[in-house]
Amino acid sequence: MKIAEKHRAARQHILEAARPLIGQRGFSAVGLAQILDVAGIPKGSFYHYFESKEAFGEALLQTYIDDYLIKMDDILGNDDENAAQRITRYCQFWRDTHIEGQIGNKCLIVKLAAEVSDLSERMRAILDVGTRTVIDRISKVIATGQEEGSIGSTQPALMLAASLYQLWLGSTLMVKITHSSPPFDHAWEASRRLLEI
Repeated sequence: MKIAEKHRAARQHILEAARPLIGQRGFSAVGLAQILDVAGIPKGSFYHYFESKEAFGEALLQTYIDDYLIKMDDILGNDDENAAQRITRYCQFWRDTHIEGQIGNKCLIVKLAAEVSDLSERMRAILDVGTRTVIDRISKVIATGQEEGSIGSTQPALMLAASLYQLWLGSTLMVKITHSSPPFDHAWEASRRLLEI
């Protein structure tokens, strides 16, 4: 393996190892020593892979968003289902990820958005582009559903997609507050009514 490939692999290992820790505790609450400890990297090595903790946070968020979009494409791109079924599976995936104790898979956008948007303009911008991309993908499926008739709402697809995404972000915060799943039940019922499915 070439030096550049080893460097990329080690960098990716740090990101993957630290993600559950950041997802559980937040960005500011986790120090560099904890990141290196969970990654099994010698102390002092952090700056060999990232120029700053902010650069680490940027890479963490971008990697999370890239992985999330791949999963989204897998769910929403299933041509064997109509658009309403694909949106239903996406909502079910969201729910399952957050109530089955999968700490490492929980939404970093929900966990970090308020915190890092005030700390780092570059991290905020990554979140902004990422969430707009997610909404755009949902919008395309909704537009398909409107054309094929599986989604009854005639409201603009982009507005419906933004409303749907914001609804599920909010319900995820309520699940964190209540430690119970009814907010997802409410979000699903509201989603069905919003989209008319």
